[in-house]
Amino acid sequence: MGEGFHAYEGRKHAEILALEQAGKKAAGATLYINLEPCSHTGRTGPCADALIGAGVRRVVAAMRDPNPSVAGRGFRKLRTAGIKVEIGLQEGEARRLNAAFARWITARLPFVTLKAAVTLDGQLALPRERPSKRPPWISSRESRAEVHRMRHSSDALVTGIGTILADDPLLTDRSSLPRRRRLLRVILDSKLRLPLRSRIVRAAKNDVLVFTAMPANHPRAKLLRKAGIEIVHLASKKTFRQPNLRDVLKELGRREIISVLLEAGSRLNSAALASDLVDRIVIFQAPTVSGRTESPLADPQAMRNKKLWNVNVQRFGPDICIEADLRKPSRTLPPSKKPRRR
Repeated sequence: MGEGFHAYEGRKHAEILALEQAGKKAAGATLYINLEPCSHTGRTGPCADALIGAGVRRVVAAMRDPNPSVAGRGFRKLRTAGIKVEIGLQEGEARRLNAAFARWITARLPFVTLKAAVTLDGQLALPRERPSKRPPWISSRESRAEVHRMRHSSDALVTGIGTILADDPLLTDRSSLPRRRRLLRVILDSKLRLPLRSRIVRAAKNDVLVFTAMPANHPRAKLLRKAGIEIVHLASKKTFRQPNLRDVLKELGRREIISVLLEAGSRLNSAALASDLVDRIVIFQAPTVSGRTESPLADPQAMRNKKLWNVNVQRFGPDICIEADLRKPSRTLPPSKKPRRR
């Protein structure tokens, strides 16, 4: 009778869209939803009140709201109004779907997905035909299309200056799908080596953020700001040391960046994994061999004792894509009660 999903911040929630589509048919109907209807006024009004007003008879929700300050209140409001509430149907799928929001709302840190394309011998790069040429693609066209889908579903993309200097990438979302805001491109650049003529600087439209250990009044910082780049100084204990990734993520979380795609080299990948800051990994393995050893996915010690959860394997063209979580759902989301009826 009606369906909907919450697409953009400030727009109507899924419940409201479904109710509007159903119209009078909503009276006496059952609502199926992946997340507890909200009970408070934020950017929108309480969805629980709208469901009560529409005369919905039964609500089947996959999981509670992970926000500790509101979890369960929407369900209580519905039950008080005489609506039957059932919780837990396909809860595992809902937890995965809402993992980024849950990570941010409980820890004020973005959900970090480490994405990489590797060769059969575990390398991040193939030999260049000539030093002046950009490195050849490892992954297939189908895999690269999936990467742009991943970028589209992320708020920010994080990389290190080494990747910029080596590949001169754009790091944009080229999925052609609408976004509520541009993909934020974040670069960790301790010594402000970002070239003014790099593609990412020339294409910047208030969507490039550089974290550095250099002072805000450094001449390079002034030039980059003039080019439209935002510079954030993060103090470090060692002069010109790479900005601490945890501090970077805290700042992004403060800016309400909920999901981050980490597309970086071995050094930054290793630091993120060793610091337990990666929530999910997505590895595209292509049927090609590098024959080199200087560009591994990460330091093997950084992956030591890491366990993989919710492992999923797919094919994209000739490539194999392995996706897995590095945290148990219980570490990201508060425990939810077993399915029950009332």
